[in-house]
Amino acid sequence: MAVPKAVKFTKNGVEYISKVDRTQYLLRELVHAANKDVGKFITRETKKKIKSRSGRGKKNTQYWARKDGSLLVGYKKGGFYLGFQELGTSKQTKQAMLKNAVIGNKSEIRKIQGTYIKSIEEENKALGLVDESEEQG
Repeated sequence: MAVPKAVKFTKNGVEYISKVDRTQYLLRELVHAANKDVGKFITRETKKKIKSRSGRGKKNTQYWARKDGSLLVGYKKGGFYLGFQELGTSKQTKQAMLKNAVIGNKSEIRKIQGTYIKSIEEENKALGLVDESEEQG
């Protein structure tokens, strides 16, 4: 979807310019772009912590940045056993690769999110950060 144009209308001889739709669009897209970058980062850090036996665990670690503003990072069904390693069982000790990747990198996540929040101040910079092509990590 393209960036909405400003709406101009005249009432009682006064011209009004409304950029509400444009602002809402940019905020929504900036949140989505920030979530994609955070998802890529956390996925990369989690893959570093996974001990590779068959390589299936690293291949099945993924993020989902949704247009509604939510971000999910986890394991696809091909790596279901990673859930047992993440949480631990009666026979397997808890490894918490994903949890440790998030907790250990809070400052980096804040930096990534802060980059996008700062760009709200300048519209041209915000438009440069918004990538309208969908991708899945």
